[in-house]
Amino acid sequence: YYLANGSTEEALKDISEAGFEGFEIFDGNLMQYKNNKEEFKALISKYELTLIGVYTGGNFIYPDILEEELAKIEEVAELAAEFGARHLVIGGGAVRSKGILESDYEDLGKALNKVKAIAENHKLIPTYHPHLGTNIESPDQLDKLMPLTEIGLCPDTAHIEAGGGDPVEVVRKYADRIKYIHFKDYENGEFLPLGKGHQKFDEMVRILNEAGYDDWITVELDSYEVPKQGAEISRRFLSSFEK
Repeated sequence: YYLANGSTEEALKDISEAGFEGFEIFDGNLMQYKNNKEEFKALISKYELTLIGVYTGGNFIYPDILEEELAKIEEVAELAAEFGARHLVIGGGAVRSKGILESDYEDLGKALNKVKAIAENHKLIPTYHPHLGTNIESPDQLDKLMPLTEIGLCPDTAHIEAGGGDPVEVVRKYADRIKYIHFKDYENGEFLPLGKGHQKFDEMVRILNEAGYDDWITVELDSYEVPKQGAEISRRFLSSFEK
């Protein structure tokens, strides 16, 4: 599982107090409540938040463990749906020690189709999330994968740029495949709160609106010295952006 550091309750409290209405959570943090579901439901209610989505994933290119990975995702999807989640976000696609094989893109695409079926069986919207450290970092790699799978796309705008892409162009190119999106700012190799980097969020929102996008946009920041302050900076940026 993916597991965020720190207290989930403290994170939800900060998110709520920063002015956000929903949250996404790692599968590991979600599964901590597998045997204490009422506590998690009480936290969501206490902080008046919506569970937008759950992030999970796998290696997906090694046939010997694929069924185990899919079984994990099945369990995560079932619990996510029980808590009222809307999205299932999928990361991963391992990079071999000797490099990426062309067949890895095909295997990843086929595995993501299986994940799509699992998610949709639980009434969740499945999307793939390109990420640094996986075999889908660069625009060329994304372009190889997308024709090989039917799953939707969840771009992380900063990870797209860090992988050598232009997030505006990726949003424009795949607008009809984007079912969900993560906004994160970026500059000089650093992930930043919204408004502290140079990303063109206004252009991305315009393109999404033109494509008829009507879903959550989630603000994400991998780390920040004081997480709540990072969330507040991004929320203030969005408030001015909305005007």
